Amino acid sequence: MKINTILFDLDGTLVDTNELIIQSFLYTLNNYYPDKYKREDVLPFMGPTLHETFGGMDAERVEEMITMYRKFNHENHDVLVKEFDTVFETVKTLHEKGYKLGIVTTKIRSTVTMGLALTKLDQFFDVVVTIDDVKNAKPDPEPLLLALEQLGSSPDEAIMVGDNSHDIEGGKNAGTKTAAVAWSAKGRDFIESFHPDYMLEKMSDLLKVVGAE
Repeated sequence: MKINTILFDLDGTLVDTNELIIQSFLYTLNNYYPDKYKREDVLPFMGPTLHETFGGMDAERVEEMITMYRKFNHENHDVLVKEFDTVFETVKTLHEKGYKLGIVTTKIRSTVTMGLALTKLDQFFDVVVTIDDVKNAKPDPEPLLLALEQLGSSPDEAIMVGDNSHDIEGGKNAGTKTAAVAWSAKGRDFIESFHPDYMLEKMSDLLKVVGAE
């Protein structure tokens, strides 16, 4: 069946929030665990929810750690967030050609709204599923299936595009095709090890994958 629906992860896929996320983790963790964490130490925390990451460190202080993380993240958002090459043009083309477009992210809605507005991508997406909308985050299929339901699509006509294992496994669990981005902060080899159906060197490669050239 031809792909007519595309679900995107946000961070590290559509929007270059890598530096913002790394700095937010380092700021928070250095407050609680001075000089214990370096840049390379926080890369594994990119992808899981903040509750999973901070909860695994200190179950009693998880909420205050999340509050500190999000405060720094929001205050520094517009300074540290950048665009990835060819993303805007590609999403615009897909929108104009009538593809159904959704975002499935583990972020809270307020942060997602900031990122989409800053990059002017908000005009192209009819459906945005955030961590606020579901009980189970990716790689559980729940958020993907919710997005597909809202878009009026079935898994066999959809593809999930992301930069992390949660995105690829989430797509497989939901029954969609999967595409990984080679610019993943965790490295091409890492994301390739989860066997996505497609590997995108740049976002415009997606146009050929879905037949939108």
